[in-house]
Amino acid sequence: MKIKKSLLNQKNIKVAVGLVYLIIVSLFLYVIFLKFDYEDFTNYKFIQANRDYFASFKEKNILLISLLLIFFTIIWVILLGVGTPVALISGFVFGKWYGAFLAVVSLSIGASILYIIGVYFLKNLIKEIFFEKFKYLEKKFKKRELLVMIIFRIIGIVPFFIGNILPALFNIKLRNYFLGTLIGITPSVFIIASLGNGFDSLFSSKEQMPNLIEIIKFPEIYFPLIGFFFLLTTVFFIKKKF
Repeated sequence: MKIKKSLLNQKNIKVAVGLVYLIIVSLFLYVIFLKFDYEDFTNYKFIQANRDYFASFKEKNILLISLLLIFFTIIWVILLGVGTPVALISGFVFGKWYGAFLAVVSLSIGASILYIIGVYFLKNLIKEIFFEKFKYLEKKFKKRELLVMIIFRIIGIVPFFIGNILPALFNIKLRNYFLGTLIGITPSVFIIASLGNGFDSLFSSKEQMPNLIEIIKFPEIYFPLIGFFFLLTTVFFIKKKF
């Protein structure tokens, strides 16, 4: 009876989190489209003009915008958001180095908070859904927690938001979880942030909307793409051994 009640409460928490997520996203979209029309977002001149305005605003308020990015990223991750948009936006706004740093730190903090929530409130539900499929990881985590956590993050066995709560099954130390996440997601986040920075450079250098070939041939775009395919190849071989 207690187990059923616990599972019911955990499912209610999951539904509540989903509703909060939908409400926040809906409000954000409402505010955005209240001020701008859809045509604005597809107008290249509009994008360029607002990019220049935002770049100027960012330079004057770099600390404030950095803190806002960290805060909203943590909330985003807690609400089961994925990491790719965060890394892309961070690179676009702050450049590949500082943007990647902000994205890695904020994603790691958000993931760690979600991990704590999973351990204390959702563990039975996580076990019910995932344990049979991923129980082979239990022995691996027991041998070398930190190393396995790093590899787990690098190869991305599951989507980011599932990877944030799945280790709750194995009672990993919070320190090892945080450091493993921080180190493990850095390569992919840096590549995606570099891609975001490439789009920023592209928008600032082209007067007209570039076609697909021009985008791919742009150095700040194709170098991150090469890095991405190299990472995929590396992950493939690591997965085989893992």
